[in-house]
Parts: sequence; structure tokens; C-alpha cells
Amino acid sequence: MSFISVLFALLLEQARPLSKGNPIHAGLRAWVRWSTRNFDAGKPFHGWLAWGFAVGGPSVAALLVYWLLITFLGWPVGVIWSAAVLYACLGFRQFSFHFTEIRDALADGDEVRARELLASWKQMDASELPRSEIVRHVIEHSVLSAHRHVFGVLAWFSVLAAFGFGPTGAVLYRLSEFVARYWQHKSKANHQPVSDALQQTATIMWTAIDWLPARMTAISFAVVGSFEDAIDGWRNYEPRFAGDNDGIVLAATAGAVNIRLGVAAPVTSVAAHGAPALPPRAVDRRREVRPGQTPEMAHLVTIVGLVWRAVVMWMFLLALLTLARLLG
Repeated sequence: MSFISVLFALLLEQARPLSKGNPIHAGLRAWVRWSTRNFDAGKPFHGWLAWGFAVGGPSVAALLVYWLLITFLGWPVGVIWSAAVLYACLGFRQFSFHFTEIRDALADGDEVRARELLASWKQMDASELPRSEIVRHVIEHSVLSAHRHVFGVLAWFSVLAAFGFGPTGAVLYRLSEFVARYWQHKSKANHQPVSDALQQTATIMWTAIDWLPARMTAISFAVVGSFEDAIDGWRNYEPRFAGDNDGIVLAATAGAVNIRLGVAAPVTSVAAHGAPALPPRAVDRRREVRPGQTPEMAHLVTIVGLVWRAVVMWMFLLALLTLARLLG
């Protein structure tokens, strides 16, 4: 069931991705805002309460619908519901068009256009970045976006679906990531401030929930890339920066394709009209996760291949697990 749901969701997302400002995401944003207004009173307990309603409410709702469909209409309808929820949570096409536009601009030699596109995507000042730094930022941001929008979602979906919880894991993961950056952004806005307690709760929970998916993504990149170098980069990075899940993903990526990531020229974040695409710690990264080759245009193609090979590997493993369950 998990394999079929994931396959349908990926195919549908590639054929017809959700548009920006779609009613599903708009409704979830409204729910998060309502939870913030009604439960964020500034105390630690209120922070946990607000997070529980904002993230736990939709997760439990997805689970209850799944159980009701399985009970009264059978597993095929449950598969359709899981695929629909995954379709709303996955987001390959939500970031890939940024990657494609910047890559095409660089291929045409239009670095000014590439800097403008990068600045718009990452909400940063990219006017002084050299070509290699543009490529590095694109690679880092694309890899972390793939982790959040694809591999992390698949990881928690697969784990909880194996125990009969349907698409709950996908909702839990995506909303945990969303509220962590959304509340951090709103804390700087005058019209709807967010308490420090709520921001801290969201950060703690996001770090905990992303712990397993980050390592599963790192292992996936190691398997489909240079395994020894990827594991070596991960092993050397984690003791120095404990709790940095983003760094582990980037360290494994750098080792898998032998490029230098994490050495950033000073960048200045600028305010965005909406929530930033990634949390500030991922946007403004100055840590060297692994030495290697200077990022070049050819590495963009390499990264695309790495991500797609990892997706194929995930689908192959899910297919094997599904076949084993059927035969068992």
C-alpha cells in the first residue's frame, strides 16, 4: 500500500504540481494562524499547546480519515487517501523550477539574472557572489529542499505507515517543518508577533522530528554516490556540530559527489513577504562541512542525478517491502 501511494503521489505531483497559494496550503496556514492566536500566551505550556494544535490536529485528522476509510470502504480507498495526502505534502516541483531557472541563466552566461533569481529564491543579497558561490548556494538549497519536500516526507510516511498509521507521518513532518520557519518569520513581523516560548518549542520539535529523516537522506546519498566519502564527511561533521541535521545532509552530499559545501561568503538576509524557503540556519551557512572540488556548472547535473537515483532507490526498497508483505 505504501509503495502504491507513493508512486501515485509522485506521478501526480510531476504531472500537475500544486500551484502557489493553493487552497490546501492556504487552509493549513490559516489553521496555524488560528492556533497561534488562540494558544500562544507566552508561557512554555502555551507553546506546547499551540504546537500540538497546529501540527497534531491535522495529523490526527488525516489518521482518523484513513482509519474510517479502511474500516468502511476498504484498503483501495485508503490507498487513494494516502496518495492524496502525500500529493499535498510532497513538493518536488515546488522548488525544482527555481533550480532550473538559475541553471539555465548560468548556462547562458547571464550571471546577473542568476543572482537575481537566487536572491528571490533564498531571500538574500546575492549581488556580490561569484559564479562558484552561486552554484554552491543553488546546490545547498536544492539538496535541503529535496530533503524537506521529498525524502523527509517519505521517511516518516514509510515508518508510520508500516505500523498502520497511514499518511500521518507525512503530515506530521511537513507541518513540523513549516511551523518552525513560519513562526520564526512571524516573530519579526509587527502584525502577528510570536512568543519566544512558541519559537523554542517549534525548533525543539523540528530538530527531534528531522533527526531520523536527515540521517536516512544522508545514507541514501551515500548509497547512490561515493559511499565511503559520504559517510566519512558525515562522521567528521556530526561530532563538531551536534544537532545540526542540515549539516549532516550537506556533509553526506559533499562527500557523495566530492564538492566543497558550507564555505560561504558573507551574505545578508533580507526580509521576505512570506515565510522564508528554509530556516535561517540553513539559509546563511558558514560552516565547512567537507573540503572538495569548487562547485561548478557540471555539478548541478551531478546533483540532479544524485537526487533522482535516491528517489529510485527509495521506490525500489518500498516495492521490495510491499512484495515481501504480500508473499509473507
